[in-house]
Amino acid sequence: MAKLSPIESEFESTEAAEAHDRWVREKVAQALADPEPSIPHDQVMADLQAVLDGRTPN
Repeated sequence: MAKLSPIESEFESTEAAEAHDRWVREKVAQALADPEPSIPHDQVMADLQAVLDGRTPN
């Protein structure tokens, strides 16, 4: 197990970094394969702004 410096990486070892990379790639693959329609960016931003403003999103 190769130790990594906190300056180089947020992970303690190359194995941990590689495991995280595999996990992220799997999540991306799942998202790309999801047949559900995407939420438009403008709608997500409006909903988030409503939360920040203390309102209930539409």
